[in-house]
Amino acid sequence: MGETGYYLGIDVGSVSTNLVIIDEEDKVLEKLYIRTSGQPINALRNGMKTLTNRLNTNNIHIKGVGTTGSGRQLASVILGADIVKNEITTHAVAAQKMVPGVKTILEIGGQDSKIIVLRNGVIYDFAMNTVCAAGTGSFLDRQASRLEIPIEEFGGYALRSTSPVRIAGRCAVFAESDMIHKQQTGHSTEDIINGLCEALVRNYLNNLAKSKEILEPIVFQGGVAANVGIVAAFERALGKKIVIPKYHDVMGAFGAALIAKEEMTRKNTKSNFYGFGTTENEYKAKSVECQDCSNMCEVIEISANSEVIARWGDRCGKWSELDGSSEQVG
Repeated sequence: MGETGYYLGIDVGSVSTNLVIIDEEDKVLEKLYIRTSGQPINALRNGMKTLTNRLNTNNIHIKGVGTTGSGRQLASVILGADIVKNEITTHAVAAQKMVPGVKTILEIGGQDSKIIVLRNGVIYDFAMNTVCAAGTGSFLDRQASRLEIPIEEFGGYALRSTSPVRIAGRCAVFAESDMIHKQQTGHSTEDIINGLCEALVRNYLNNLAKSKEILEPIVFQGGVAANVGIVAAFERALGKKIVIPKYHDVMGAFGAALIAKEEMTRKNTKSNFYGFGTTENEYKAKSVECQDCSNMCEVIEISANSEVIARWGDRCGKWSELDGSSEQVG
């Protein structure tokens, strides 16, 4: 019999950094959801330290590592990843594992949102919004803070609404301005929050999901899936049941771990993983503008203990040849 192994998935986003360890049976051994706070390297370091403290990592043999999210290349270089995948792929894989036969994935994270349409287990269509903040987790966090309501209780207020008001939800600035106006005219906090939830769902469906056929089963994932007010607004708007998977807040990392397991099992090779202690190194990141051609690419350079270990961002590959990792998209 082969040695029992585990697989590590990491999702580095602008708002949160998530880590998931699964076993050979795809069961989650440990998961972490931590704030990136604009410092992804520190977030990775804190995440690995937390895993080390929670688990006896001397007995945890990592046989594969996958990274995803906007900081997937950075995480790959620092930890030694075996696969690097985009968020669409990892979220789709995780959703299909948790809800077999899923046809539509609604995902709202801290700074972006996406919809993924699957047919017969294959990604058929998708759309992403990385520009507008309206409807994202950070916007909801800000409104909860402004109203002095814990974000964990924010959605519950919406469920207690008796007469929701209409909030302009197409823009974060207009939405906040409209909320303040409704407060000044005497509407209850519950009705305003419910109106906001409905506005954000309306914006999502009218823009991101426009012209897409939303079929059941429908899975809602991302940090905002914990907001019961948003979930209820989706169900009212669609007239369909929404499924919230158990690991909705770390599905990207879960999917990355699943793909790493599949890939390493197929290859039957040793993992590139540097070990849980690798984040003790001193890492620095800087950007350099290449002047060698008219593209003037912004090249990201990562160094560990003053030694350059990776570069990426150039179109021609001149500088990124140092980086041994290659992103697999699809």
